[in-house]
Amino acid sequence: MSSSLALTLVPLFLAAPATPVITPTVITQTFEEPADADDPAIWVNPRNAERSVVLGTLKEGGLAAFDLNGRTIGVHPAPLPPTPDAKPGRYNNVDVLGDLAFVSDRGRDRIRVFQVDERGVKDVTNPATKPVFSATEQEVDEQHTVYGLAAGRISGKDVVVTSRRSETSIALLHLHKGTTYDTKKVSTLDLPRTFTLPDGRSWTVCGEPGEGPQVEGMVIDERTNTLYAAQEDVGIWRIPLRANDFGKPRLVDKVRTFGAPQKYNPDTEECEPDGPNPGFGGKWLEADAEGLTIADDVLLASSQGDSRFVAYRKADMKPLKDFRIKDVEHSDGADIVLGTLNLLVVHDGERPNGTGFAFIRF
Repeated sequence: MSSSLALTLVPLFLAAPATPVITPTVITQTFEEPADADDPAIWVNPRNAERSVVLGTLKEGGLAAFDLNGRTIGVHPAPLPPTPDAKPGRYNNVDVLGDLAFVSDRGRDRIRVFQVDERGVKDVTNPATKPVFSATEQEVDEQHTVYGLAAGRISGKDVVVTSRRSETSIALLHLHKGTTYDTKKVSTLDLPRTFTLPDGRSWTVCGEPGEGPQVEGMVIDERTNTLYAAQEDVGIWRIPLRANDFGKPRLVDKVRTFGAPQKYNPDTEECEPDGPNPGFGGKWLEADAEGLTIADDVLLASSQGDSRFVAYRKADMKPLKDFRIKDVEHSDGADIVLGTLNLLVVHDGERPNGTGFAFIRF
């Protein structure tokens, strides 16, 4: 475990006979519909770390900016629909690279780019930016659009990786800089939806008809040129990342229900057990596998199904410990920074009147 993270978390882990619970330092305001908190990212102010900014997506509510006390310093609205029948903007995930924040606009199938400073964000997206996955407006409205997102610098190139809602696809994009910013898709990778189990049987991930097992939580490890991607009903993938394409993916941990027979129930619109679990899944993640973030040599993952977080030793994906964050439920996303700031921010997916974010300073 990283030295900074260990100084705070290891004593708590060792003292706790069961899954320890960490109390947030502060929490943000609660956001109610149509705003719906989803994913955070941290911008570290290079001049004064205490004036850093936390960003959080609010889906149709836009993009929020918070100070380190959890106070909202601004909300940038999502775009209106271009026509009355079209889908509006819907901000799903966010990541920060330098002084730029990248946001997946699920509603419009575009990557939005924002300039970040201590006052908040300014939209610097090229107005002519094109959809990432959709060829027509009709396809945009079908909402198999950009979903999860991670940004990083690989071999001297600023890149963004985004996943596709209700599909197994992920795309690699390059950043085009100017007075405004645009991204261009240079490569795609399709993860499996059907797997061969240890007993030789074939297992296809259950889902609503026409929808595949999507990826949302992602993080880029710039030290090793690696993408970690959480396929929600499958597990965590480790994927070599080059400036222009992807390497061969490897599934490095599985959700507990991996390989379990399930059947889609159209009445409940949910997948339900259709036989005993054969035990081919992992021991640590309760589907959905969600938000991923890296602290030095530790990968943190959200086990959304039972509201825990799991810390892995990144080199061999050995689980180190799990923990909970007090009153944080069904977390979609997380971000952590170490150094002068030492801050973990997580999405809080279930409050009495809505959703929000929780900060842990250490």
